[in-house]
Amino acid sequence: MLCLGRSLDSPCTLALLVGFQFAFVVYFSLGGFKGLVSVLVRSADPEFDYSKPHDVYTNLSQLGAPLIHPETTGATALASGREHLKDCPDPSPLLVGPVAVLLSSSFSLDQIRDRNPLVLPGGRYLPPDCEPRHHTAVIIPYRNRQAHLRALLYHLHPFLQRQQLHYGIYIVHQMGNSTFNRAKLLNVGVKEALKDGEWQCLFLHDVDLLPENDHNLYVCDPKSPKHVSVAMDKFRYRLPYPQYFGGVSALTPDQYMKMNGFPNQYWGWGGEDDDIAARVRLSGMKITRPSVAVGHYKMIKHRGDRGNEENPRSPDVSNSDLCQDF
Repeated sequence: MLCLGRSLDSPCTLALLVGFQFAFVVYFSLGGFKGLVSVLVRSADPEFDYSKPHDVYTNLSQLGAPLIHPETTGATALASGREHLKDCPDPSPLLVGPVAVLLSSSFSLDQIRDRNPLVLPGGRYLPPDCEPRHHTAVIIPYRNRQAHLRALLYHLHPFLQRQQLHYGIYIVHQMGNSTFNRAKLLNVGVKEALKDGEWQCLFLHDVDLLPENDHNLYVCDPKSPKHVSVAMDKFRYRLPYPQYFGGVSALTPDQYMKMNGFPNQYWGWGGEDDDIAARVRLSGMKITRPSVAVGHYKMIKHRGDRGNEENPRSPDVSNSDLCQDF
């Protein structure tokens, strides 16, 4: 208080001015109020050491063998053979945290199948020694990226098996040379998956994104659509903007119907994920996310695809659009 009545050239006043400037710089360098709070208050988010990842196939030998193999018996016999099984533990004891990611895989599809002997034809898996708590369909829109697909399948199968899920992987392949339409392929994938089984959760998964932490559970939030790839190496493991909904996301069939599916009018790269985020908001739902510490993904680098050029314009999003697609 003694400094307030003195001139600006006094040492005390200059020290106050320098102190305020320093505090101002620190405040914004930490990302404003939220960043400052994260420094002063210990975060409740889990901590993981990504510098020492495990092999993605760690613990698979502990899965055992199915008591009755679904390929050699009918559905009734399979169900009766699993009646005595207890629910899978929650969380799964097979989780290891950060896993190593191979951005290119030299394994053929046959070799990937051989490394995952419990995965059934069609990309289906059931835990052999417990009754799964969650049933997830993973839907991958795809065209002309076989190397990316092999890398993803090599990585994703053991990743999901350790989570003790009942899962199925659906690859929706766009044939021909017309411009790629990611959202329309997702609509097709959802319809086919729901014809195929009573899935509780629909995971929408780009073919070039590989998860780095198996605590990032591939299960839905029953209350809200979930954006999962919150920390991608492409964006320096930060969310690029608050409404970002691209990459990997998840919703229940009811949430999908409530937002009336996805837009069909986005031909080419970009725009459809922002439209989907808008549909979530317009249908009265909110987007949830795992913590940044858990939602790590690596992206396979690639050049732009012919037939998947950047969308030259983003169609307008309005309430009327929600009635035109699914």
